[in-house]
Amino acid sequence: MDDDDELSGMLSELLVREGYRVDTQNDGRRGLSAALNGGYDLLVLDVMLPGIDGFEILKRIRRESRIPIMMLTARGEDEDRIVGLELGADDYLPKPFNTRELVARVKAIMRRLEERNPGGKLEVNGITIDPGTRDVLREGTPVEVTTFEFDILETLMRSAGRVVSRDQLMEELYGRKATPFDRSVDMHISHLRRKLEGEKPLIKTVRGVGYQYVRSPDEAVTP
Repeated sequence: MDDDDELSGMLSELLVREGYRVDTQNDGRRGLSAALNGGYDLLVLDVMLPGIDGFEILKRIRRESRIPIMMLTARGEDEDRIVGLELGADDYLPKPFNTRELVARVKAIMRRLEERNPGGKLEVNGITIDPGTRDVLREGTPVEVTTFEFDILETLMRSAGRVVSRDQLMEELYGRKATPFDRSVDMHISHLRRKLEGEKPLIKTVRGVGYQYVRSPDEAVTP
């Protein structure tokens, strides 16, 4: 969704060449309706749109859908990026950007979605996840998480008791290396903590390294 017809056309052409089916919308209201009813796998959403802005669209979509969302923000507007991530965006790209960079990010996200391996349920320290249904339970109570929040949680839980580096998470989930100013993973971790943690911490920050999902004292770390 972008009100720049020239940019939308260029991106559509590049993505179609890569084998994707693409729809474009340049109006916020029509775009929101399409996003909620079109059965899409990924949404690229500009902040500045006529009708309804990108932040409002993001909020409304997140009430009903886990679809991966990449926000397009003005370069230098750190606040926009943080707000977007706080509202549930999975990734962001500042404008102006190289169109090849956006295509590469889209391909990385789509590849991650296609490589999902359902497997069986996993339960660690009071949290249960089901990769098949992508459901999350906290002490038996359902918790709503986004697509990328689930993927991060699953990655950390499968390595419970060990530290997973920030670089490893970025490479696995986004297909790129972490930079000092990229807050994507950090914000998703913050959201997971807010949704899952009560009195006991579940995700520990290992400063300068990464994150560790905490096992309960009676759960042994497997070699």
